[in-house]
Amino acid sequence: MPDLLAVPTLSSIQEAADRIQDLVHRTPLLQSTSLNALSGADLYFKCENFQRVGAFKARGAANAVLKLSEEMRQKGVATHSSGNHAAALARAAGSVGIPAYIVMPTSAPEIKKKAVKAYGGEIIFCAPTLEARESTLQEVVERTGATFIPPYDHPDVVEGQGTCALEMWEQEGGFDTIVCPVGGGGLLGGTAIVSKALRPEVRVIAAEPAGADDAFRSFQAKERIPMVGPNTLADGLLTSLGELNFQLLLTHVDDVLTVTDAQIIQAMRLIYERLKIVVEPSCAVPLAAILRYPERFKGQKIGIILSGGNVDLDKLPFRL
Repeated sequence: MPDLLAVPTLSSIQEAADRIQDLVHRTPLLQSTSLNALSGADLYFKCENFQRVGAFKARGAANAVLKLSEEMRQKGVATHSSGNHAAALARAAGSVGIPAYIVMPTSAPEIKKKAVKAYGGEIIFCAPTLEARESTLQEVVERTGATFIPPYDHPDVVEGQGTCALEMWEQEGGFDTIVCPVGGGGLLGGTAIVSKALRPEVRVIAAEPAGADDAFRSFQAKERIPMVGPNTLADGLLTSLGELNFQLLLTHVDDVLTVTDAQIIQAMRLIYERLKIVVEPSCAVPLAAILRYPERFKGQKIGIILSGGNVDLDKLPFRL
C-alpha cells in the first residue's frame, strides 16, 4: 500500500525535475492549426512520445531510482510490468549501474522484452495473470533484497511523472484546461498537483477509454472501484487506478471523460496526419475526449499530454 502521507507537492516535483534532468529529455510542445480549427480550441500537445524509452514513464522511474539510498541501490530494484515501466526502470537502473529485476508475463510483447534486455534488465518470466506477477515479484524481492518500484502508485513515481506538466507550464503558461490520460493515475496525479498549484483556476480533466472506465466510475461514486475485465485497444490504460492516485483524483481533478475505441482510433489517425508524429492509442484519448465534448473546450487554451509512442506499426488500428 502506498504511503498516503507522502503526497507529492509542487516543491517536491520541482526538486524531482532537477534530480532527473540528466536522465530525461525536455520534450517539445507542438501545435496544429488544422486541429485547432477542428476542435474550436487552442491546443498544445506535450510530446512524451519523444521521451527516453518512448514514454513519460522514464521520468517516474528515474526519480524513484535516484532517490534510493546507497544501501538500497546495491541490492537493485524490481518490478512487474509488461509495458513501458519495465523498460523505463531497467534504463534508470542501468544509468546508475545497479541491477534491475523485471518480472514479465510470457505474453508480453516482444518489443517490450527486447527493450528491457537492451537496457540491461534481468527478465524473470511468469504466467500472464496478476497473481503470478505478484507472487513471482515477491520471490524475486525475497531472493535479491531489491526494492520494489511500482509503475504508478508510489509518491516518488508520481513526483517524476509530474515533471512533464511542470515543463509544459514553463514552456507555455496560461492554460485554461489540462487534459491527461488516466490508467494507473501516476501521470494524472503529478499533472494535477503541478497544474493546480501553478494556476488554481485551471481545470484538470482526465480522459479514459469507455472499456476501462474505473477512474470515471470511482470519481462518480467517490470510492475506488477497481477495474475488472478491461476491454480497449488503449493498452497503456488497462490497469486500475492506484490508491494514492485515487486520492489525488478526488482532490485535484475536475472531471473524468470517457471515449470509445472508435473515437480513439479517429483521434490517433488525426495526430498522425496533422502533427506528423507516431503515438500509441493511449496517447490519443485526450484529443478524442476534446472532439467528443467540444462544447466543454471551445475557445479555451488547452494543454494535452501525449503519453508515449510505443506502438506496433504492423498493427496500427486505422489500418485494420
